[in-house]
Amino acid sequence: MNRTKAQSKEPVAVQNPPRKGAQNPGLTKVAMLNNTLANRLMKKAPTTSVSSTVVQAKFTDAQLMPPPEVNPKPTAFSKRLQSGDREKNTLGVDERLLRPTSWSLDDFQIGKSLGRGKFGRVYLARAKMNNYVVALKVLHKSELIESQLEKQVRREIEIQTHLRHPNILRLFGYFFDETKIYLIIEFASKGELYKELRKITHYDEPTAASYIGQIADALHYLHSKHVIHRDIKPENLLLTMDNQVKLADFGWSVHHNQTNRRTTLCGTLDYLPPEMVEGRDHSIHVDLWSLGVLTYEFLVGNPPFEDLSSIKATYKRISKVDLKIPDYLSPQAGDFIRKLLVHNPNERMPLLEAKRHPWIRANCPKGIQRQFRDYPKELEFMQRSMR
Repeated sequence: MNRTKAQSKEPVAVQNPPRKGAQNPGLTKVAMLNNTLANRLMKKAPTTSVSSTVVQAKFTDAQLMPPPEVNPKPTAFSKRLQSGDREKNTLGVDERLLRPTSWSLDDFQIGKSLGRGKFGRVYLARAKMNNYVVALKVLHKSELIESQLEKQVRREIEIQTHLRHPNILRLFGYFFDETKIYLIIEFASKGELYKELRKITHYDEPTAASYIGQIADALHYLHSKHVIHRDIKPENLLLTMDNQVKLADFGWSVHHNQTNRRTTLCGTLDYLPPEMVEGRDHSIHVDLWSLGVLTYEFLVGNPPFEDLSSIKATYKRISKVDLKIPDYLSPQAGDFIRKLLVHNPNERMPLLEAKRHPWIRANCPKGIQRQFRDYPKELEFMQRSMR
């Protein structure tokens, strides 16, 4: 299914990956399994060159230097992002392995291509210093400049590099040369959830609830850090070998507080909330709407407001909240979706309530539910104060 992208312009800065020492010290069992699988893939794949010639284009020093939030003297925003997040990161790697360092392409063995994007490719790669396997996202500067997306890439890095949640893909760091920017990213061995969903058309309710519960907890964490994702969809979700969901692609993400409202039209057409298609300002509630659309697509196989006749028709259905819940879905699933797909942003079900909804409690594995956390009460207060 082709997705129509609603585009506008707007995102980044960084740190880095594993360091020297015994091979992958501190890894969790799951991370070790993931790394074992990745190492097998590396052995099978011929070394790939990523040094093909492109039109030379230089970013200015100001464009490439880390933004203030990651400088040695942290701002209030970076302190807020990092507070309480000094536990082991999502890969189970000791945080001491991730101290800032200088990276170059020579530090990595490049494996097979994992996929292609609009501005470059993603490769399987292995850090030579300790054999730790990562994904290396290669972006062409010339194409970013031509599309005026330099700020978007900066913001993506600046936001994602500070996030620490088991269901958010880690960004370890970045480096650059004359023509490209390289992002060092956590490797999710099963790849895009979207591809799995297309093969089976839709998920059963326990599987869908398992994934949605994890995503809801990741979004709850994001919002507690005053970050809005703004592009939740199956293509931006990855799966590990043990079916842990990883929220990725923070290109449209923004910092948010109580007083600033956003007006940028961004995201994917089928997932746009009414406030965006109607040209109104928006806030954290756009992610709640997208979670409802995602739940519907997981269970039914297509987005709830999709209209193949025209973009205008899809906009109209979204604005009217022209929602039809199939009879074969359980009443609890229908209730979960309806409470998120509400025209008034302030009346959508908060994420804390979503994680405690009867549909999630009945279908999401208890082991996953035990990992849910209640993030700062400040978030719930902020949501209510905007009503």
